[in-house]
Amino acid sequence: MDEQTGVKPAEPRFEHGHFLLIAGLGGRFTQQTTQGIPELWEKFIPEMGKIPGQKGEVTYGICCNPDGKGGFEYIAGVEIAKLDDLPEKYRWVEVLPQHYAVFEHKGTLDQLPATFQYIWKTWLPQSGHQAADAPEFERYSEDFNPKLNTGVLEIWLPLKDK
Repeated sequence: MDEQTGVKPAEPRFEHGHFLLIAGLGGRFTQQTTQGIPELWEKFIPEMGKIPGQKGEVTYGICCNPDGKGGFEYIAGVEIAKLDDLPEKYRWVEVLPQHYAVFEHKGTLDQLPATFQYIWKTWLPQSGHQAADAPEFERYSEDFNPKLNTGVLEIWLPLKDK
């Protein structure tokens, strides 16, 4: 019998993240317009390797700067060493050291919204933790390939200290 695996990720691990300076292409979204995020990634991929001060090949999808009405900024980017020489077309954000629940998403990118739903609507309310007012991000490994569904995709949810 083939059991439906759904999108419930494994229990998270807990980590203390370090400072990150992320630069890339950004836009404002709401829950109703998140289908525009893959398009942002399509525009960003050709920029890889051309961003001044880029550190490594790990990519990040950062959700930040919420407006209190359900809107937020999303930046598809990479870690950079410094802001000097960063062209104006790039958006950037500082991610400060923070405690995180880290979830590994197993499955296709189409299933990512369902994983976020599980984290926010099921795991978080039942966990005894509270989300911190800090950027939440997706971390895509160097070898991440959405077409082949290979590599590692993690969701880093910032938590308030207890």
